[in-house]
Amino acid sequence: MMNGSTGSQGRHVNGSQVQSDGPFIPNNGPRHRPLTLMRRFCGVLCLVIMLLTAFMMMVYLSPVTTFLVRLFSVHYSRKSTCFLFGMWLAMWPFLFEKINKTKFVFSGESVLPKERVLLFANHRTEVDWMYLWDLALRKGRLQCIKYILKKSLMKLPIFNWAFHIIEFIPVERKWEIDEPLIRKRLSELKNPHDPLWLAVFPEGTDYTEKKCIKSQEYAAEHGLPILNNVLLPKTKGFNCCLQELRGSIDSVYDITIAYKHRLPTFLDNVYGIDPSEVHIHVKIIQLSDIPASEDEVADWLIERFELKDKLLSDFSTLGCFPNEGTESELSTLKCAANFVAVICTTSILMYLTLFSSVWFKIFVVFSSALLTIATYYSIHLPQLLCSPEAGGTHAKKP
Repeated sequence: MMNGSTGSQGRHVNGSQVQSDGPFIPNNGPRHRPLTLMRRFCGVLCLVIMLLTAFMMMVYLSPVTTFLVRLFSVHYSRKSTCFLFGMWLAMWPFLFEKINKTKFVFSGESVLPKERVLLFANHRTEVDWMYLWDLALRKGRLQCIKYILKKSLMKLPIFNWAFHIIEFIPVERKWEIDEPLIRKRLSELKNPHDPLWLAVFPEGTDYTEKKCIKSQEYAAEHGLPILNNVLLPKTKGFNCCLQELRGSIDSVYDITIAYKHRLPTFLDNVYGIDPSEVHIHVKIIQLSDIPASEDEVADWLIERFELKDKLLSDFSTLGCFPNEGTESELSTLKCAANFVAVICTTSILMYLTLFSSVWFKIFVVFSSALLTIATYYSIHLPQLLCSPEAGGTHAKKP
């Protein structure tokens, strides 16, 4: 049983009593570690390192991989950009698991390497998406993970450059505006030679008690299932992704995330005080098992979230998901070597910027301006100087 869980026999929705199979707020216990002055200092230092490494690697390397190489080959532009992005991104699982000592427990089915997939997950907190990195790193797919994210996140300095060059898809959560953009961007990700993990969160927002009550009221009014641990999924976006990518992906991953003993925030991660454990359950679904029509997909997705709700209720009681131990531990040596490589690269680039020729400073200013303009206007250069790669962009690899 998770610490601080609060049981519930039921709650009122539109004047009627609704029975609950599990706790309404399952992670409300004490912090795993106290926020000491030393932890605060180390957290700020880690955040500064993350920002500096991201900034230096992007301003020096992304103009080559994202702009210059892309003129000759979109495929190799993505490959080189994602390789560098993956090196930086791998520092986060290193922080979570090796420095903060957060325990990651994987269960369900073992993920196959080298697959192109669409994955969907429940949205417990503001940082669920970060923990998918720990699974992707284990499967050699960290460099190719992409998200559909809120457009407001594109205002974050430095990070918005990364979101743009890695081709995340920003949405305003207004379907009439988002649909054509999503379809256009997904049409550019169909090349079966480009590795892809596209992650979506169909609930559209992170779980809170207030949002859960509102979701339950809507469900009661429309004859839909009353869910206690997840929100009703918004089906249009998921269906759009499935339609566009069905012919170019291998399978769909249904991922359920739970925490012990408290729901973490971004700063909890930075300071290393929460969570104590992250549990990730994986169900691999073959495309042939997913219906084709939009209405049937909507019903299918709601059924999957009913199963998630039951899975999370059982987790609240048992403290675990079924079939644990499907993924191995991260290699400390490999994580440390990657960290050293990124830090050394950043140090060299900082030295060149601060203490070498003035032309390096000019290059940094020019590159920053280029990234800012490209991000603001959502510019992705087309391939101009060579014919498209063999294999096309729409046929699935044999």
